[in-house]
Amino acid sequence: MLTVGTYTRRGSEGIYRVDFDDASGQLSLVGLLAPLRNPSFQALHPGGQRLYSVCEEAAAGAVASVNLMGGVGEIVNTEATVGRGPCHVAVDPTGQYVVSACYGSGAVVVHPVARDGSLMPASDLQQHAGTGPNAKRQEGPHAHSVNFDPSGRFVIAADLGTDRLMVYALCPQDGQLTCHQEVVVAPGSGPRHFTFHPNGRWAYLITELANTVVAYRWDGEQLTELQTLATLPADFSGTSFCADIHVHPNGRFLYGTNRGHDSLAIFAVDRATGLLEARGHVATGGDHPRNFALSPDGNWLLCANQDSDNIVVFRLADDGARLERVSEFTAIAAPVCLLFM
Repeated sequence: MLTVGTYTRRGSEGIYRVDFDDASGQLSLVGLLAPLRNPSFQALHPGGQRLYSVCEEAAAGAVASVNLMGGVGEIVNTEATVGRGPCHVAVDPTGQYVVSACYGSGAVVVHPVARDGSLMPASDLQQHAGTGPNAKRQEGPHAHSVNFDPSGRFVIAADLGTDRLMVYALCPQDGQLTCHQEVVVAPGSGPRHFTFHPNGRWAYLITELANTVVAYRWDGEQLTELQTLATLPADFSGTSFCADIHVHPNGRFLYGTNRGHDSLAIFAVDRATGLLEARGHVATGGDHPRNFALSPDGNWLLCANQDSDNIVVFRLADDGARLERVSEFTAIAAPVCLLFM
């Protein structure tokens, strides 16, 4: 099963449940899981019985808790993020805290999780400050994603507006964040999404404005930059912005989405160093590819094309080196986030 988060301002009604046939690569709509407004990103509780979703509103956003028991979604409760425009969410590995990134106000917010899986009022809000050289997009801070490190001790927040990665230590006793490291990214690059390699020693950032992937070494407490590569072909002269980034479960390949070029960029990962080598591009089969998801077994990649209202399914061949288009799903408007359950 998959869940599909959407932008309801384009005609959808919330989070949907979709069945995936991993033999044929076909998707089929089950129905509406949770009627939420602009649920643009979701994260699963480690217990598998709760789903947490942002409700992305420019003025006053929220995070919602959804009960998945019995296969029928039930909205348990919602809590205000205080920060504006929440666009990304993560759950700590112990299931005690939900952290969200608020793009509109440039803040990172922590919500404790109650015993019943419901959300409690925010325990902390870290307000970012600063600007970047892109006057239109970097007039202020824009926290765009939050990710836990493999230990669950640290939260890495990518801020598009300030060209920073903020590494926060999360206190398990009181849900407070403390700045542990501030990583400066190239001016005007616009950090967007971030992911760790399965071995936990390397990490990768995709930048929205510069259209690059940045590789880092992670020693368990500090990020050290290793390499930067372009996500676009050298001869591309149009306008494009990166969106999402993931590493194949086998750790051998990394993928990123280009919105404008409308492609998935493929990179091989060096097993000894974590460095990347560009391996080409595959068309996403739609407009404005946003989030994509890799199946846990590493056999499939599903890409959500937001502006063409379709999800395209690719079979991953040669251990992830090649993407073969298998099917297309068009039953949901403005798909934004795909999550394997």
